[in-house]
Amino acid sequence: PIVTGFCCLGLAVVFGYGWPYVTAGLDTASRSVFAAGNLGLFVYGFLNRLLLVTGLHHIINNFAWLLLGAYHTVTGELVTGDLKRFFAGDPSAGAFMTGFFPVMMFGLPAACLAMYRTARTANRRLVGGVLLSMALTSFLTGVTEPVEFAFMFLAPVLYLIHAVLTGLALVIMNLLDVKLGFGFSAGLFDYILNFNKSTHPLLLLPIGAIYFAVYYGMFRYAIAKFDLKTIGREPEGTAPALGLAIDPGQAPGRAPGPLPEPATVRGASYLAALGGAANVLEVEACATRLRLSLVDNARLDEAALRQLGARGVLRPAAGSAQIIIGPLADQVAGEIQDAMRTPEPSRSLGA
Repeated sequence: PIVTGFCCLGLAVVFGYGWPYVTAGLDTASRSVFAAGNLGLFVYGFLNRLLLVTGLHHIINNFAWLLLGAYHTVTGELVTGDLKRFFAGDPSAGAFMTGFFPVMMFGLPAACLAMYRTARTANRRLVGGVLLSMALTSFLTGVTEPVEFAFMFLAPVLYLIHAVLTGLALVIMNLLDVKLGFGFSAGLFDYILNFNKSTHPLLLLPIGAIYFAVYYGMFRYAIAKFDLKTIGREPEGTAPALGLAIDPGQAPGRAPGPLPEPATVRGASYLAALGGAANVLEVEACATRLRLSLVDNARLDEAALRQLGARGVLRPAAGSAQIIIGPLADQVAGEIQDAMRTPEPSRSLGA
């Protein structure tokens, strides 16, 4: 703590005197994107998806939605940012939001359909509900992380194409002079709520249909061509990675039967795959992932974690790890915490 205090004093001097230059650089960069027209829109859409894995997309979102552009309302109030200007009545606003609607309402649900259609026949009944809920979440609300984390680690090139298509969607919608906006994200709810504030909103439907066909064809081809192990395409004898506690003796392809205390079983199984209670210092959920503080992150059993439903394992630094498991992250984190508090059998016998 003493060394940290002295380091922070040094950083305070650096930022105190250097921040005006940082601000000027950020301001120049944001103005350059705004002035670049369609190229700027493409770069923004591309980076928005590419940075999603780290969460840094929120930084460029703040520039685009809250700072770029200026509009004076009828009362003389100055409003900045694509999002705020859209809701203030600026007819030129919405370019940095509109292109997400074809992707989130049509493209990613089509990707879910492709994953369902390419799943092994025996697993479709198991994975159908999960993929349907992921597709509906994206279509209705614009929350896309459950879908994107289902394939970004399996097929990074496919995710890169997804980022390119997002950038192109912003350009296409701008060329067609479609202006849509959202208060939360680019899903059906925001589309309906803001329909009357939009410009040419009905054009979203044919563009969305095209994006649905492109995403479905692209994903189905890539999954089959490169044998990607998306949900439901696990090797024979391996249960689909749905985050479920699976009976080891269950026949492949059959629905999981009832297990005694499934939450306890799953929590204990995750804890064992994390290296045991002695290796886990802290566990918490963040959206679709588990954030962990560990004694040694090399003790993680990735094979066991993937068998339990993990879609990716990240080790950003020594002593820390992030496990991508999808929308069950909060529930699983609680089960792991319960397992950590549960005495081991030997302890309960006084050993």
